[in-house]
Amino acid sequence: MLEHIDLQLGWPSPSLFPSSQILEGTSNIINSEGKSTEALIYGPDAGCEPLRRGIAEWLSSIYISGGPIAYERICVHNGASANLGNILARFTEPGYTRNIWMIEPSYFLACPIFTDAGFQGLLRGVPEEEEGLDIKFLEHSIERNTGTRYTKLYKHVIYGVPTFSNPSGKTMSLRRREQLVRLARKFDALVITDDVYDALCWSIHEHDDISQLGNPPPRLVDIDKVLDHGPKDEWGNTISNGSFSKITAPGIRVGWAEGTSSLSLALSQLGSTRPGGCPAQLTASIVHELLSSGTLQRHLSFTVIPTFQSRYYALIRAVQEHLIPLGFQISTGQPYNASLGTTTKAISSLHHRCVPDAGGYFTYLLLSWAWHTTKEILEGIRRIACLAEEVRKQDA
Repeated sequence: MLEHIDLQLGWPSPSLFPSSQILEGTSNIINSEGKSTEALIYGPDAGCEPLRRGIAEWLSSIYISGGPIAYERICVHNGASANLGNILARFTEPGYTRNIWMIEPSYFLACPIFTDAGFQGLLRGVPEEEEGLDIKFLEHSIERNTGTRYTKLYKHVIYGVPTFSNPSGKTMSLRRREQLVRLARKFDALVITDDVYDALCWSIHEHDDISQLGNPPPRLVDIDKVLDHGPKDEWGNTISNGSFSKITAPGIRVGWAEGTSSLSLALSQLGSTRPGGCPAQLTASIVHELLSSGTLQRHLSFTVIPTFQSRYYALIRAVQEHLIPLGFQISTGQPYNASLGTTTKAISSLHHRCVPDAGGYFTYLLLSWAWHTTKEILEGIRRIACLAEEVRKQDA
């Protein structure tokens, strides 16, 4: 029998690590006096400029509808989770920032980052619906928490994963994205989006041609740039948090943030960053080698996505064979409305006086295909089915 199987691990498995490519990129740096000098000294606060330019060019090729992305809008960081803490340190203040609004179901490991920043008891849940989130619910809830602003702090923070949301898998509609940007401008909110899965896409139908999928939807930060003639001020109301961890290896710990030029510059000027510059200078230089040579893009297209794709189809087939007959359902995030026995409109009315804490809208079983082989995935689903049958017999 196979050993322990954990279908909640969402990291690329070791077989997908571009080890030889990383070795080659590292050797290129270490064997070059100029490159090694740049990589091994304290780096610029905003990160390695060649990498910032490379990320801007790469993102411009992915999000075509948003137009060319200026590298000044980007700063490099040491992973999306660490940068979430940096964003809170720079642009929020407990006692002034009223609430953290989390689109639910939400990435649960973001919660301790918010509480560590002083927002214990101030996390609030916003239920999803057909188009990605209940925008009326969010608007009614924030309306009761308004006030005047001072310096460059935001009154509210809205957090979510609008494309291939973790864990629901839902993708927010374009209409909802535009509504959310307008709402953020109205209530002085900063929308923080984890845009870490956008490049990992394939059809839900196994035999569809992946080349026909087109580009991912524009990010909130793309919409904020152009909607209604652009941001209301130099700061804007959105920031995109990206990471190379999901497309190279988790230990890379290099990512990027994108917002307006003023927002990006301010984020790079944190007190903890200024003494030593970019917190991932050496690793960022290695990632630049992979990106500038096209190695990363090829690895993503010909190794990571095909492997993830085959594992995804194996997971879906196993769920349909073993779990669906037992009453399980494949969901994209709607069950919490049904579990409350009411409609979205009724939820907005019900919680107009008391918005529940984050985590109050859903019950789900999260299954990931990223780490395990197809054989292990099939065995894992079979074990879940056996356990469910045993529980059912005990309850009978």
